[in-house]
Amino acid sequence: MFKLKAPDGTNNLCGRKLARLRAEHDPPLSQRRLAQMLQVKGYDVDNHVIRRIELGERFVTDIELVMLSDVLGVGLDELLRKD
Repeated sequence: MFKLKAPDGTNNLCGRKLARLRAEHDPPLSQRRLAQMLQVKGYDVDNHVIRRIELGERFVTDIELVMLSDVLGVGLDELLRKD
């Protein structure tokens, strides 16, 4: 059976990039702080979801991508671009 995976075997394209953008943010954001920022925007998420996205364990919806790009202040292409 075919399984939809990124070339590196993860369940999303943005996890590693998300971790890096979060760490490079000024000031750096913890997973918990990023989750709180998303909650303020109306997306009910916790730090465990952020962790699973960054590890590539979780699929990411287009709605989540838009919310993440908005909160981090980057374009969608930045989240999806190969490193």
